[in-house]
Amino acid sequence: MSRFYVKSHQITGDNIYIEGDDFNHIKNVLRYRVGDGFIVCADDGRAFDVTIMAFEDKKAVCKITAEIEDAAELPCRITLYQGLPKKDKMELIIQKAVELGASRIVPVMMKRTIVKLDDEKKEAKKLERWNMIAYEAAKQSGRGIVPEVAKIVSYKEALDLSKENVYNVIPYEKAEDIVNSGKVMKEAAKCDSVGVFIGPEGGIEEDELNLAMELGVKPISLGHRILRTETAGLTALSVLMFEIESNR
Repeated sequence: MSRFYVKSHQITGDNIYIEGDDFNHIKNVLRYRVGDGFIVCADDGRAFDVTIMAFEDKKAVCKITAEIEDAAELPCRITLYQGLPKKDKMELIIQKAVELGASRIVPVMMKRTIVKLDDEKKEAKKLERWNMIAYEAAKQSGRGIVPEVAKIVSYKEALDLSKENVYNVIPYEKAEDIVNSGKVMKEAAKCDSVGVFIGPEGGIEEDELNLAMELGVKPISLGHRILRTETAGLTALSVLMFEIESNR
């Protein structure tokens, strides 16, 4: 069943008002009619079965028929702090991170980051594009929310942001204890919020790792192979998702 996303202010009593591009998609692309139904997800985490009651000027008026439990959302909020990669790799990372259950993606400028975004307009355009990819991935994978792609931050700013998480991990190619890493991921999966730090091409520098460890971020191994930046984050998220789902 199709699903659409709204802000909580678009909900009034038992009615939900769908506007903008989604209104056009419902009426002119899907050609829904009065009486047709679909799922609507609100930005506060609620989800509803709705029925179209009327098409008004540039908006669809939908009546809530039931509030539903959305099993697509993990009970643990995962934030991916992704070292900014070059070219279009970030687009792939965002798409797959959303599919794997990440609640937020934070692009991070690190010491080995190759890309330099000095133009505010270009950065804003990138951010708009990234959030659209997150939106499309959320719809495709049946997510209950649209994960946010935050503005680009420095590594120290990312570490400050991570303090709001209960648990944080950082895969590191020189970490060796895979058994202990498994235990760390099992512990992380039991928490309400987890942060995952991933380095850019070239990896994380040792002083960056040490700074993270001083703040309680746990280094982990993802195996004996060196993974690309676009592979490492998705591997860590996959492990976390499996552990979290196993705890349900």
